[in-house]
Amino acid sequence: MAVLSHNRLAQTAPMLERLLDAARESGVQLHFDTAETEKLGLRGDATVVVNSEDSADVDLCLALGGDGTILKGLRRYCGSAVAVFGVNFGEVGFLATLEPEDLEEFGFERLFACDFDVLRLPAIAMQTGNGIRKAFNDVSVHRKVGGRVAQLAYGVEGQEVGSVRCDGLVICTPAGSTGYNLANGGPVLAWGVEGFGVSFIAPHSLTARALVVAPGDTLSVSNHGREAVDVSLDGRPVCEISPGEELLARFEPDAARLAQMPGASFYRRLRAKFGRLSS
Repeated sequence: MAVLSHNRLAQTAPMLERLLDAARESGVQLHFDTAETEKLGLRGDATVVVNSEDSADVDLCLALGGDGTILKGLRRYCGSAVAVFGVNFGEVGFLATLEPEDLEEFGFERLFACDFDVLRLPAIAMQTGNGIRKAFNDVSVHRKVGGRVAQLAYGVEGQEVGSVRCDGLVICTPAGSTGYNLANGGPVLAWGVEGFGVSFIAPHSLTARALVVAPGDTLSVSNHGREAVDVSLDGRPVCEISPGEELLARFEPDAARLAQMPGASFYRRLRAKFGRLSS
């Protein structure tokens, strides 16, 4: 089993200790990559595999952190049968399977046995000059800090839909629709919906509306402005679109696997996560 954690060591340390003890009792190997090995100050033994390669033969990835840590696991095991089991040590943790206090009640033995449901997550596949990159939450296109307002044209299947002056736009998966897209007033897409959403960041128009694109259609975003705009995948900068250039994005089903508790409900999760933030 591979283990990823965020940088708040004081929060994750007690859980990591209990995890190591349970793994030793069960004869389970825990794999830590080079960054985790150095961060946690680990030494290898029969239970702990240090400086493990990303390609190591594991059957589960345990992510102790927020959505960023879980997304890291999804990117790492994209296209494989390895599910990511998220335990929330972040702020919202919408992708997390459990809260920290629930893991021991769930049971480390069940965790090691992969006794949970698996949700197959789609991705946004984006064509760039450096090849195809994938996002599990969203692709955001935004004007540079201190730059001019962007002029972004968008089209579907080669047909231009509109051109909008705005600070940027967001292309989201259903899993990512509760993030940046929700803050833009875009539609929340239930997990399992096939298709992806497009919403605008501070549009300078009364007619700009969010759009849901069919799963088989290719979306294009063209820069009709005078300055380059930045592109980020899941919050990580990856490239820019120069004036006159375009970005192509498409829906890719079954790109990664996320662990879920049996009987888990998207709508219950939506209420629990965002209801908690408003209290």
